Amino acid sequence: MRTSQYLAFFILVFATLLVGSGNCIANEAKGEFLGVMQTEYPSWFKQSFLDFNEDIEEANSAGKRIIIFFHQNGCPYCNALVERNFAQKDIEEKVKKSFDVITINMWGDQQLTYVDGKQYTEKTLAEALKVQFTPTVLLFNEKGKVVLRLNGYRSPQRFSVDLDYVALHQETKTGYREYVKANLPAAPSSKKMHSEEFFASPAYDLRRKSGSKTKPLAVYFEQKDCPNCDFLHTKILPDKDLRSIIEQVDNVQLDMWSKTEIITPAGKKTTARQWAKDLDIKYAPSIVVFNEKGEEIIRSEAFFKVFHTKGIINYVLSGGYKKEPSFQRYLTDYAEHLTEKGKDVNIWGLSGE
Repeated sequence: MRTSQYLAFFILVFATLLVGSGNCIANEAKGEFLGVMQTEYPSWFKQSFLDFNEDIEEANSAGKRIIIFFHQNGCPYCNALVERNFAQKDIEEKVKKSFDVITINMWGDQQLTYVDGKQYTEKTLAEALKVQFTPTVLLFNEKGKVVLRLNGYRSPQRFSVDLDYVALHQETKTGYREYVKANLPAAPSSKKMHSEEFFASPAYDLRRKSGSKTKPLAVYFEQKDCPNCDFLHTKILPDKDLRSIIEQVDNVQLDMWSKTEIITPAGKKTTARQWAKDLDIKYAPSIVVFNEKGEEIIRSEAFFKVFHTKGIINYVLSGGYKKEPSFQRYLTDYAEHLTEKGKDVNIWGLSGE
């Protein structure tokens, strides 16, 4: 139990005693924490002894590669990956044929040996690999190299293409972004770039100027014909609390495939397309957040709903990253702070929910 919870308990007891003696102290109701989902992982996932070099060798002998799946208890995005993605017959068959899946609790204490031969616990490995989101999925080749890293949840359709890229050894033939662009089936979309009042226009010099009024910068890498971009602008960004945070930073939208000339926060002259490639932007939309010095602090490059999007921006805006390098720990404290103020926190909610 946290110190704040002990304090709240004793305050409640003290208030009860005063009420019994004829006095009354108002007790502000604590907000609810909503959206938690517990997950039962498939029985066909590998029961590993957590020596990843041995796992890779065993997978190689069966003509497979390995997947390491970082999760945490109560994570609705992990639940979606299992119950929406792995539960689909074509994805399940594809994974069983080409991969061994090993689950790691990012806060767990099990001992393991990573591909570098060093020993870790689950949580110290997550820290060493800078796992900031769950699920985080690492797909390895036969030599123990990470071919593809997925930070956060992807739709079944996109996840299936991701699996094909690694299962078919396409990394030896083409870049990931080009492969996805050529192979991801078209889905209904607005076929346009969305505009927002808080997007600066034009804003192609992204260097941070020195001074007390300099703000953090959020760069939205998007593209036309993008259903997930539509979702971001219609179901996430309209949230009033989220917008109040977003409007406190500088915001720029870039077409990740355009040849629009820009100057990066580091002062480099380039194009939006080349910068997206240099930053290894794999997903549209991706939101990359820089601090007042132009240093990248965190990015959202998966399917996130309102609370996590709010947390990503506020992590930089509040300077939370300076005290807490783990975004997940920051997010836990942020949620507790809100509920202590009587606000409900729905980690799986959309705008208006």
